Amino acid sequence: MREEFNTELFAKGLKNRQEVLGAAHVQKSLDAADDFTADMQKLVTEWCWGALWGRPGLDRRTRSIMNLSMLSALNRPHEIRLHVRGALNNGVSQDEIKEIFLQVAIYCGVPAALDGMKVAAEVLAEEKAKARQSGTQ
Repeated sequence: MREEFNTELFAKGLKNRQEVLGAAHVQKSLDAADDFTADMQKLVTEWCWGALWGRPGLDRRTRSIMNLSMLSALNRPHEIRLHVRGALNNGVSQDEIKEIFLQVAIYCGVPAALDGMKVAAEVLAEEKAKARQSGTQ
């Protein structure tokens, strides 16, 4: 691991990030960090995942619901994909994910909701296929 990643806040953020997004995804992101992108990985891991996601005021499930709503409003499909998986890991149900996008349709617009729901549907289908292959569904 890069020397600049060796801080207490980074370690706290790394743990949260891995638990929500999955260790393999996080490791892939960190392994891809180079001299140009390492500072962004450090910032995101320390401040987003360590300082913010590590706060006691909201549980992870609530933070996941909020993120899906905000990312839809901002039209960030790559991040929606990541955070749908995170929401599932944090106990948000498929029906609740659907309801998030229905609410987004009213408050942020139908196009934002349709785009977000499309990405979510792809992720849910991928997760269902994985579960079938592993025999857990």
